[in-house]
Amino acid sequence: MAFDNLQSLLAPLEKAGELTRIREPLSPRLEITEVSDRVVKAGGPALLFERPRGFKIPVLTNLYGSMERVRTLFGIQELDDLGARIRQLLDLEPPRSWIAKLKLLPRLKEVAQVFPREVQKAPCQEVVQTEDADLTDLPILTCWPGDGGPFITLPVVVTRHPVTGKRNVGMYRMHVYDGRTTGMHWHIHKGGAAQFRDARPDVPFPVAVALGPDPITTYCASAPLPEGMDEFTLAGFLRQRPVDLVKCVTNDLMVPAESQFVLEGYVKPGEMRREGPFGDHTGFYSPAGDYPVFHLTAVTRRRNPIYHATVVGYPPMEDGLLGKITERLFLPLIQQQLPEILDMNLPVEGCFHNLCFVRIDKRYPGHAQKVMHALWGMGQMMFAKMIFVFDREVDVQDISQVLFYLGSHVDPGRDTTVVRGPVDALDHAADMSHLGTKMGLDCTKKWPEEGYGRRWPERIVMSREVRKKIDALWGRLGF
Repeated sequence: MAFDNLQSLLAPLEKAGELTRIREPLSPRLEITEVSDRVVKAGGPALLFERPRGFKIPVLTNLYGSMERVRTLFGIQELDDLGARIRQLLDLEPPRSWIAKLKLLPRLKEVAQVFPREVQKAPCQEVVQTEDADLTDLPILTCWPGDGGPFITLPVVVTRHPVTGKRNVGMYRMHVYDGRTTGMHWHIHKGGAAQFRDARPDVPFPVAVALGPDPITTYCASAPLPEGMDEFTLAGFLRQRPVDLVKCVTNDLMVPAESQFVLEGYVKPGEMRREGPFGDHTGFYSPAGDYPVFHLTAVTRRRNPIYHATVVGYPPMEDGLLGKITERLFLPLIQQQLPEILDMNLPVEGCFHNLCFVRIDKRYPGHAQKVMHALWGMGQMMFAKMIFVFDREVDVQDISQVLFYLGSHVDPGRDTTVVRGPVDALDHAADMSHLGTKMGLDCTKKWPEEGYGRRWPERIVMSREVRKKIDALWGRLGF
C-alpha cells in the first residue's frame, strides 16, 4: 500500500530500522549534508533531523537511499516489478469473447483509478501565508562549500502550457536568493522550459512548487516521461490509487494535496539572474549560469510539516536508486519501439546519462549501430554520452562481464561510432554548453557480413557432462 504523506511512513520505517532520528542540532549549511553523505555511502537509514539549528521544522534526507526502503515506498519486491506493471498495461488487447471481457475488468478498473482527482480541502493548505511568506523560514540546505547558496533539491514544479493548457510536472533545482525569490533551473531540453518559451512576453508565467508530497509523486516529477504524458497520472498508476490535487491560493494551478509545503508564484518572461554554482549529481560543481527568476506569492503548508531534501554529489548518492527506478520502469517503453533490446544498464557511476550498456538480440549486420542511433533519438536518451551494445549472452547488469566483453570484442577503429548532437547541460567535458559528441561501441561478435574475415573464436566453456558430474560430487569434495 502506497503512503499518502511523509508523516505516515515515519513509524513503519523506524520500526523496520530504516529511519534514524537525529536530535543533535545541526546546521542546514553543510553539516546536515556531511552526515547525510556519510550515511548514504555506508548504505544507512533515512535520516530525520529533528532540530536543525535555527529552525523548528525537521529535515528528512536519504529517504530513497536503500533498496529495502524503495521496496517499502513503492510496494514492490524487485525493481523489475515496476517494469512488469508497465508491460501489462502495454500488452492490453481488445477482448475477443465475453469471458475475456470479464477477465479484463479488474485491469481496466485499475487503469481507471490512476487519474488525479480534485479535492476542495487539503492538508497542504492548513496554514496560508501570502504577504508574510518567507522562504528563509524553511531549513533549506546549503550542501557544499562552493554552492552559490541554499538550494531546494526535491521540488515538484507544476506549470501549465499558456496555449494548450497541458500540465507539466518536473524537478528543477531552485537557488534561494532571498525570502521571496529563487532561480528556476530550467534546462532548455526540459518540459517546463518549453512551456515557458511559449509564454506571452508581457504576462507573468504561473508556477507552483510542491515540497514533500508522497514519495512516489516526488519521484514522478523526475521521471523522463514522453511529451504529453501526465506525471500525476503516472504517480497514480504506481501508487495504485489517485493523487489528490487542490487548487492553489494565488493561481489556478493544481498541486498534490498531501504536500508538506507549496510555494506559489510566477516567473517573468525575459527576467534572468545568475544561478549557481551547485555541487551536482555528476560529482562536480555545475557552473553558474543565467536562469529565470521565480517570485513567491504564497507559502501554504501543513501545521506540522517536514522539509524533504536530497543531497546530490559524488556517487553513489541517494539519487542512484531513483535512476535505477527510471531505468527499469521505462525499459518496457523502449522495448516496445526497439524489441531487439533485451536489457539495459545505466550504471550509477556513469551518473545515468554518461554510460549505457545494452544487451540485444543481434539479427543482421550493423544492428548494433542501428540500436545506438535509435536510442539517441528517444527523448532524454539523447543525453547518453557512451552507448555500449552487447550480444544476448552478456549480462549487462554484471560489470565484470561488461568489461570482459568490452575488452575482448572491440576493435576501436572499426567498432567506434562518434556522432555530434545535444548533450546534457551538466556535461562539462563538451566544448560547448548543450552541444557535443557522443560515442557508441559495438561490443558484439562480428559477422563475415560486417567485413570480419577471420573465424570468431569460441568462448571457453566446460562440457555439460563434466559439470554435471562435479555438481553431484561437490558435497563430497569438502567445499
